[in-house]
Amino acid sequence: MISEILFMGCYGLIMLLLTIYGYHRGMLVWLYQRHKKDKPVIKAQFNRLPRVTVQLPVYNELYVAERIVDAAVNIDYPRELLDIQVLDDSTDETQEILKKKITGLQDAGIDIHYIHRSDRTGFKAGALENGLKSAKGDFILIFDADFVPKPGVIKEMIHFFTDHKVGMVQARWTHLNFDDSPLTRVQTMMLDGHFILEHTARSRSGRFFNFNGTAGVWRRTAIEDAGGWQHDTLTEDMDLSYRAQLKGWRFIYLKDVEVPAELPSEMNAFKSQQFRWAKGSIQVACKLLPEVMRSNATTAQKIETFFHLTNNAAYPLLLMMSILILPCLLLSAIHGWREIVLIDIPIFFGTTVSVATFYLTTQQEEGSRSIWWALKRLPVLFAVGIGLCVNQTRAVLEALFGHSSEFIRTPKVGRTGSDRIPRKKGYTSTLTLVPFIEITMAIYFVFTFITAYNAQRYASLPFVFLFFCGFAYVGGLSMMHSLRSRTSVTKPTGKAILGTVSVSKVLVGAQLHSRR
Repeated sequence: MISEILFMGCYGLIMLLLTIYGYHRGMLVWLYQRHKKDKPVIKAQFNRLPRVTVQLPVYNELYVAERIVDAAVNIDYPRELLDIQVLDDSTDETQEILKKKITGLQDAGIDIHYIHRSDRTGFKAGALENGLKSAKGDFILIFDADFVPKPGVIKEMIHFFTDHKVGMVQARWTHLNFDDSPLTRVQTMMLDGHFILEHTARSRSGRFFNFNGTAGVWRRTAIEDAGGWQHDTLTEDMDLSYRAQLKGWRFIYLKDVEVPAELPSEMNAFKSQQFRWAKGSIQVACKLLPEVMRSNATTAQKIETFFHLTNNAAYPLLLMMSILILPCLLLSAIHGWREIVLIDIPIFFGTTVSVATFYLTTQQEEGSRSIWWALKRLPVLFAVGIGLCVNQTRAVLEALFGHSSEFIRTPKVGRTGSDRIPRKKGYTSTLTLVPFIEITMAIYFVFTFITAYNAQRYASLPFVFLFFCGFAYVGGLSMMHSLRSRTSVTKPTGKAILGTVSVSKVLVGAQLHSRR
């Protein structure tokens, strides 16, 4: 009897914590609605435009390297005030492609420089730090290789820096291939949630928010004042962002300035990206959260920083909850109406309803896609988030226990949505034990479904089935993509992992977090 009480108490505590994170999503929706009309305003314009350095960090981007260089060269800004740095750490033929490309541009009079490192010390942060030594600009604009900035991007952002307190201006990511597959549609909803709702809510309400590693302009002195690029976390962008804001620099987010980018088209590429973001955010939490709490930041800023940096802690909680579902079904009795009113309904709203509201509000604000489009894809988003909790739990645990790992790039293939022909040559992904664990969890939920049915817990069956679908889809697709990549020419690549989730009693919903 005591052991049963302890077991159910542990389960209840996990659900309470997940519910708190779920309600935080609802809080972000409220903040967004309250401040969405408070658009940032340019206080003045430069009489003489400042010099800008465009940095393009590249690592083994065979299919998109030339595309980002072309886009950077076509930026509409006075040529004498613009220099471009291609920071290439590649170990494959991307080197030769870029060298040839840049030589031709230099011959045409373009101020563009190829900077290659023979080692990857510091990974992307190290490349940016190295490039900064020879950068000519007072302002630094950064684009990852999978982005395609529009010509007017600098002019839309630069005049906000007439306010000398502004240290960084971030643009919104949009998606070149959002409708390519169910996976890219899920990513679209996740990233829209971050860029349309989260960033807007945080920035316009005076909370701290982060530079996303690309599609943003930094004041060079802000980078230097904050201590420069550091590479003791996998999210150097988030790390520098918080250090700069603690120094008093103001950040601005421009929701209406859109920079298109390519979404990962394969599960393992997506998982490697999300693994890096999750592990990096926990590393930054361990590094900077105590400093934020001791700082002169407002209470609202401190609370939001806590949720922002620790949001990925929902993953191990979700995984533990997933494992406990079957024992709870075996132990618990049929609920009475009082338990439903006092426990199940608050949990349901704290997880499923609040998270669904978050993503539906996002798509409503996005404008070009209907609520019906989002509603049809919401169960898939929940399932993918659930299925990837094994991988993200690994990311969180590695961060907490100080396990160092390589910065794993997210390979892209140059798709734009209309290009649906698979490449014959690609970057391989490492097949780890994680997909096998995900498949094992799917099998586990087959037995959970049978148990719930036999116990006449019919209301639980849709949620248990959602868990099964999530683990089966993520694990199966990971295996399929890994095996398929081995039939093509191999290149250096990445490992696995993903996104953020929150769920209810037996069981309910998911919450996905996305960063750059």
